[in-house]
Amino acid sequence: MNIAYLDCFAGAGGDMLLGALIDIGLPLSELTSELCKLPLTGYELRAEKAQCGPLTGTRVTVALDEAQEAEHRSLSQILDIIAASDLPQPVKGQGARIFSRLAEAEAKVHGITVAEVHFHEVGAVDAIVDVMGVVLGFHLLGVEAVFASVLPLGYGTVDTAHGNLPLPAPATLELLAMSGAPVRPEAEAGELVTPTAAAIITTLASFHCPPFTLERIGYGVGARHVLRLWLGQTTEVTTPELLLLQTNIDDMNPELYGYVMERLFAQGALDVWFIPIQMKKNRPAVTLCVLASAQAEGALIETILRETSTLGIRVQAVGRRQAEREVVEIETSLGRAAVKLKRLHGSPVAVVPEYEDCRRLALEHSLPLQEVYRIVSSAADAMFLPSRP
Repeated sequence: MNIAYLDCFAGAGGDMLLGALIDIGLPLSELTSELCKLPLTGYELRAEKAQCGPLTGTRVTVALDEAQEAEHRSLSQILDIIAASDLPQPVKGQGARIFSRLAEAEAKVHGITVAEVHFHEVGAVDAIVDVMGVVLGFHLLGVEAVFASVLPLGYGTVDTAHGNLPLPAPATLELLAMSGAPVRPEAEAGELVTPTAAAIITTLASFHCPPFTLERIGYGVGARHVLRLWLGQTTEVTTPELLLLQTNIDDMNPELYGYVMERLFAQGALDVWFIPIQMKKNRPAVTLCVLASAQAEGALIETILRETSTLGIRVQAVGRRQAEREVVEIETSLGRAAVKLKRLHGSPVAVVPEYEDCRRLALEHSLPLQEVYRIVSSAADAMFLPSRP
């Protein structure tokens, strides 16, 4: 399994994460080309070698056109930008989860609803490029799992669109609390972990690391500090320990369950399902089950308590064994489509079309969905499983 480890020994920022990805070998031209699939203009992504103390790395900047103004965007506007792109579905999904998590934190800090949140600094073009660039970078490098170190936190104040705020920034602290991230207070003034970086890391990374073979190291240079990115291989086929959240509900409008499922997936749930059961007084009821990483526990529990009628949730640690998998795009007679490739010991054993792309092609060509599945499956089998009869 290809893994990445974020060594945030001096802090983390979106620009530092991007710089480390470029420094470790991600071609700037490839990243720029993919970012152009976002409906965003008025910027240029630049990278240069830079020195920070005794270390040399890469500094990445998002240079805005002079006419470009910082925009205040709502979560829905940012999600629309991501959804309107031609980026791979896994990249769009991770980007949407990062901004949704950040909106939840901002809403809690300011005492408003998620719909009322308007991102200022984080809603600007450069911040969107930072977030989507990091997600894309891991995708283009073939990273299958991300891990992170303890995060150091400085002190002081910072001027923002909301006024003068204490450091660490309230949104940063809320994100770290929501995910249960390990932190280390530092006797250093200044912002060591930005809200953008906190949202990215707490959404994508687990705060531990399995034994692995180290292959490459990259350094991302920020305004004051450096972040190290380690890439390597682990032979483990297990995922980090997961949590199973369960609750029995017998007094909720059935129409609400679909919305609850959508919100849970938006908060990082790995899977959500419902089991019909019979409860006391012979009442028909439903067991809501959610599979999630430990980092997503806080946000998911709050969502369940807010969006359902339950008063309590059972939490159980579970193990999971899984095959290697990746989502790749292939060319078919109907157009490009994403498929999920399953491997065992590095060899392809199965390939399955992605529903959303098949649905899109079915509508574009006015074909039955099952016919599109057949066409995409045949093209994928010919590419990855040519020996199959």
